[in-house]
Formats: sequence, C-alpha cells, structure tokens
Amino acid sequence: MKRWLPIAVVLFVVVVLGAWAASGYNALVRLDQGVSSAWGQVENVYQRRADLVPNLVETVKAAAAFEKDTFTAVAQARAQVGQVSSAGLEKITTDPAAMAKFQQAQDGLSSALSRLLVVSERYPELKATQGFRDLQVQLEGTENRIAVERMRFNEAAQAFNTKRQSFPTVLIAGFLGDRYKEKAYFKAQSGAETAPKVKF
Repeated sequence: MKRWLPIAVVLFVVVVLGAWAASGYNALVRLDQGVSSAWGQVENVYQRRADLVPNLVETVKAAAAFEKDTFTAVAQARAQVGQVSSAGLEKITTDPAAMAKFQQAQDGLSSALSRLLVVSERYPELKATQGFRDLQVQLEGTENRIAVERMRFNEAAQAFNTKRQSFPTVLIAGFLGDRYKEKAYFKAQSGAETAPKVKF
C-alpha cells in the first residue's frame, strides 16, 4: 500500500496540472474566438460602407459634375481600402503594423467621404432629393455602427490580452508560440485628442 502512495500522489499532481492547463487553453480558445467574431463584425460594417460609396458618389456626381477632385479622392480612398483589405491581412488582429495600415486606409476613406458630404452642402437641389437623403442616412448609420463594432472589438481584444497576460495562462500561451499572440487595438485618429476650433 505504501508503495502505491507516491505513484498516486504523482498521478494526482499530473491530473491536476493537466486540468489546469486544459482550462487555461480552453479559455484562450474561447476568448480568441470572441476576438475573431468581433473582427468579423468590424469587417462587415466597413464592407457595408464600401458598398454605399459608389451609390453616394453617383448621386452626388449627377448634381455636382464639376467637383472632379472630390470624386477622385473618394475613388482613390476606396481603392486603397480594397488594396489593404485584400493584401493578406489574415493576421491583422495580432499585428499592430497591419492594424495601423488598415485603420489608416479606413480613416482616409472617412476623410474623403466627409469632403464629399461637404461638397453636397453646396447643392440644395441635391439635398432635396430622396435618394441622396436616404444614402446619407444610411452612411451616417453605418459610421455609428463602425464606432460601436470597433469598441466591441477593442473590448474583446482587451479580455483576450488580459487573460493571456495573467498568470498562469501566460505560461500556457508561451508554450503555444505565435498562435495566441496579443491582439492589436483600434486607436483614435491622430489629432483626435485636440478639440476642433469652431469659427463663426
């Protein structure tokens, strides 16, 4: 009986360590899937915006045919977003440089769309058309969805990163190599911390 006691203790320790490692691994998998799901929603709302852009541009173009620079800027910004999105950024959530490049392209499109909407303010007949108003409302709604989904992605990334960096899960993550790297966050546009100057 005494002969089996050390073996039983060792087996018990191995079972406890195995259960602890499995629990930590399963938590990482669950949180990683949460980040992937949140990222899918971010891509979804950005795609919705990209799909609205051509309709909005065509609607404005009909009323403001000579604003070619603005249309060119929107088209180039949308093309840039397409290039960044199709550039094999499957690891975007774990690569801060790829995340920054993606965000920069999306911010460029946001800026170009803002200029397009400013141009539309000069044309009262455009603002009076139902099609333009509908597109503008859809675009504004999409921008709000983008902000919400980016926030949810950051929350999912924070939950993952917190768990990943917590002891003892950090040991398990260390054994798994790059599979469960820290997740990158969306950041505010540069200059967002400065309040805009309003002139009357």
